[in-house]
Amino acid sequence: MIRDPASESAIDQAARRLERAIALLEQRLGEARGRAGLEAGGLFDQDRAKLAAELDEARAREKALEAAGAEASAALGRAIAEIREVLETPEADEPAPEDDDEEDEPELDLEPDAERDIPAHMTRED
Repeated sequence: MIRDPASESAIDQAARRLERAIALLEQRLGEARGRAGLEAGGLFDQDRAKLAAELDEARAREKALEAAGAEASAALGRAIAEIREVLETPEADEPAPEDDDEEDEPELDLEPDAERDIPAHMTRED
């Protein structure tokens, strides 16, 4: 049934144009939503990939730091062991403690010596 445009009222013509405009608008909104969804999905994928790459880098740095820490700990342990060994082992070049005392301290002669000149005021005469 085709209507004659002349027989239609102005209101009917306006209603049909409005329906066509609404249908066209819905079609374009659907297309725009589809494009936006694809773009948003693409952005999410890009963000996810970027975050995954950053996580991989952080894990690699963590492993490298753990390895460096273990190496430093082992070196420190070896140094401590060497220091303890040096402190606990007497040196062959060092003289024994009794020999050391004789060389550093002068001998004192506490016995009276008759041949020495002792001032009179320092002698005891009974």
